[in-house]
Amino acid sequence: MITKSLYIRTIITFISVVIISILASYFITSLFVNEEVIFDEEVTKIATGVAQLIEITEPESIPELIETLGEFNFDLMLVNEEGVTYSPTDFSFTVDKETQETFLNSEMPPTILPYIKKEATRTVGIPIEISNEQHAMFIHMNYEEEVNGFRKIIVGTLFLVLFIGSMLFLFASRYFVNPIKKLTNAAKEMATGNLSVRLKSKNKDEVGELITSFNYMASELEKIDKMRDDFVSNVSHEIQSPLTSIKGFTKAIRDEVVPVKNQKEYLDIIYQETDRLSRLSENLLQLASLDSEYHPFHPVTFKLDEQIRRSVLTTEPLWKKKDIQIHLDMGRKEVTGDEDLFEQVWVNLLTNAIKYSSQHSIITISMTEKESETKVSITDKGKGIPKEEIPYLFDRFYKVDKARTSVEGNGLGLAIVKRILSINHCSIDVESKEGRGSTFTVTIPTSG
Repeated sequence: MITKSLYIRTIITFISVVIISILASYFITSLFVNEEVIFDEEVTKIATGVAQLIEITEPESIPELIETLGEFNFDLMLVNEEGVTYSPTDFSFTVDKETQETFLNSEMPPTILPYIKKEATRTVGIPIEISNEQHAMFIHMNYEEEVNGFRKIIVGTLFLVLFIGSMLFLFASRYFVNPIKKLTNAAKEMATGNLSVRLKSKNKDEVGELITSFNYMASELEKIDKMRDDFVSNVSHEIQSPLTSIKGFTKAIRDEVVPVKNQKEYLDIIYQETDRLSRLSENLLQLASLDSEYHPFHPVTFKLDEQIRRSVLTTEPLWKKKDIQIHLDMGRKEVTGDEDLFEQVWVNLLTNAIKYSSQHSIITISMTEKESETKVSITDKGKGIPKEEIPYLFDRFYKVDKARTSVEGNGLGLAIVKRILSINHCSIDVESKEGRGSTFTVTIPTSG
């Protein structure tokens, strides 16, 4: 599973990083132990202390003291002008004659003699005075055992850190992996069709943001699913209603239930229902085309005022039939956009305004210009739109008239308008008061 794989990979990565860190630390520490001057300083202090101890010890007791120091890995050699006065039985180091004479004939401070790099031994030379006679003391210190012990402690400590850290990380990693596991299970749940699944998270880190994004995605998918169900329901209703009428009237005519003199009236109804189905099909195809990223878009510069006047002439049969007056308040204006699509916007908005206007009323089309935009408003004196309905006006198949009978249409006109304006980077706003009419305002960005 992905989650288990991530869990294992996380632990392996952690342990690998720690092991590499331990090896690097051990290597650096080894160099540090053998080369750091702090050890030379400690050796020098020890040599000074031993020299002071020799100087205050009775001459006859010095051999015994030196033998005792030998038990602690301190080999000591005393030299005077006549030569070596004392050296350990198992002589573990040598000092050349020239070096001996250097310390005998000078007041040199304690000095570490040259040594091989990475050796855990040091030889220190220091001039001392025993019974008023000048001597040179050379002390050889071997602290290999101490270094090895120190290394063992370091290695043991590092591996103890590795073990404890791995155990703690083993449990801590679940804290990071569990939310991802929950996300995986939630995604599988969504795949089965349950789009109501949501996850809770108190974290504000990247995982918390991922869960928040998942919840947002699930919410949007749920909305899309509801829209799909509503779409299927609306399409089915819009298709079924005219089909039922066509089927009923054709059967009545076929069975000669309808008198011949009334058949023309029934045939007119069948024609109207067929035309309604045709418009529905055209609108659905257009919406599908507009939603597609491959829909042709041909922006050109055209005269907006002339286009609106043509749209008014196109809808003349509709507003003349209801004896509606069209008032135009526009100046000359050129805009850039898809001319054909814009023409459909004005036709749809005018048709909608005429549809909801009462007999003998007035529709006003006005244009206002600003530095970066042009606004075109279409105002009718119809029955208006309830305030709570306005946010849904541009939804597909949405109708203010829930009965779907008092006003013709399939609820796609405004959805098409909204989509066309979106493609042309324009916007539309609605203001309406019940009983007083509505104003649809289209805002078109311009260059001035």
